[in-house]
Amino acid sequence: MTESKGDIVRNVPFLEKEGTMRTLIRNGTVVTSVNEYEADIYIEDGIIKEIGKNISRDAEEIIHAEGKLIFPGGVDEHVHYGSFGGRLFETTDAAAAGGTTTIVDFAPQEKGVPLIDAIKKQAAKAQGTACVDFAFHGIIMDPKESVFEEIAQLPEVGVSTLKLFMAYKGTDFYSDDESILKAMMKARECGVTMMVHAENADIINVLQKKYLAEGHTEPVYHYYSRPPVAEEEATKRAIALARTADCPLYVVHVSVKEAMEAIREAYTQGYPVFGETCTHYLTLTTEYLAKPDFEGAKYVCAPPLRPQKHVDALWEAVQKGWLQAVGSDHCALEGGFETKKRGLGDFTKIPNGCPGVQDRLAMLWTEGVCKGRITRQKFIELFATMPAKVVGLYPQKGEIAAGSDADLVIFDPDYEGVIRNEDSLHGIDYSPFEGFPVKGRPEQVYLRGKKIAENGRFIGPKGEGKWQKCRPYAMCYDYFSLN
Repeated sequence: MTESKGDIVRNVPFLEKEGTMRTLIRNGTVVTSVNEYEADIYIEDGIIKEIGKNISRDAEEIIHAEGKLIFPGGVDEHVHYGSFGGRLFETTDAAAAGGTTTIVDFAPQEKGVPLIDAIKKQAAKAQGTACVDFAFHGIIMDPKESVFEEIAQLPEVGVSTLKLFMAYKGTDFYSDDESILKAMMKARECGVTMMVHAENADIINVLQKKYLAEGHTEPVYHYYSRPPVAEEEATKRAIALARTADCPLYVVHVSVKEAMEAIREAYTQGYPVFGETCTHYLTLTTEYLAKPDFEGAKYVCAPPLRPQKHVDALWEAVQKGWLQAVGSDHCALEGGFETKKRGLGDFTKIPNGCPGVQDRLAMLWTEGVCKGRITRQKFIELFATMPAKVVGLYPQKGEIAAGSDADLVIFDPDYEGVIRNEDSLHGIDYSPFEGFPVKGRPEQVYLRGKKIAENGRFIGPKGEGKWQKCRPYAMCYDYFSLN
């Protein structure tokens, strides 16, 4: 058997039993959320079997990883494939190329469709198509008594999280306080973690009409009509509802300092309140929405991009653990920039959503670790470990340990490059991170022991992602056992 640095040794005869696949990664620096160390990793049939120095095992594949870092595959707990107009699962190769091996998608509920049926329908779109493993959050879009009763069934189909929207009044997404409280009370009974999109819908509606009446139609008014106070107020109201229901709360895509502080204060006062932010809220500002020639529309998402003081506050929050994870909120709108142009002359008609799943690792590592804002261990926590814990997939996902899935990223820390949409796999004609310099990249990405990406390219095969079933009473419920 010959060995060479960076290569995989292939086509050696089976060793112990026919059908068993063995891989040995030698001399990489393993980075987890708590430590880092040089070690070998032995993989058998997609599972990590052993970690240690100088492992003596026969293997069909031997990878030499000297000088490389080894991360757990990323877990992106916030993506939209097929909801909000996002492209479907055929573009999940972008996740793989960017070092994310598990995505957690939202299953939109149509009027009259039971929650469980909506989840199964979304799963059917992913099965045989997704390039990475996938799981789901439920979404209530038809808030009626029969739907609330269905919440108890979510764990039966491997769903441990449920999202409701406080924004988008007048659409199927919107839920009023009564609906949210009823859902929280049911979720608490069965270990489902409640998630909210926290923006005050009435503030937004009034301001949107005001600015349009004044002739302000440009994309930047997406920000002005959704001021920080709208997010702050809704976050505090969601916390009050969660306290009433004695239910854990996870606030998604936190974008403002005041909302983060409300989450931090609730937790320090003894309530199980947690939150995430997203890559774009850590790296982009309101100025991008003001780009000329309608270019600002490319950056329209909800909540909107914020001024620099909020960006700085969010970096402090993730560094100190006040926010627990960083998702991408990936939504590569079918039709790309042309679809955004539906809002020409009326910023309220610009569809929300930006691609981001492929660049989450690059931006978080470059802007976070390389600039001294977070440690390597914190990076792993935000990128992989904590998202897996929140949704109930840990330690199968988000960890490098014996018994965990062999979802691994062999990372070259010395690579230098620039993000270019022409190199992106998300399937549309722009990237919000176009032109950003990056340091380091995933050299090889493994999903359950099989190499699926190399140096920013997906090398297939497509369609081998598996539906991962999340466990109830996940991380946000740990509070109750610790107090």
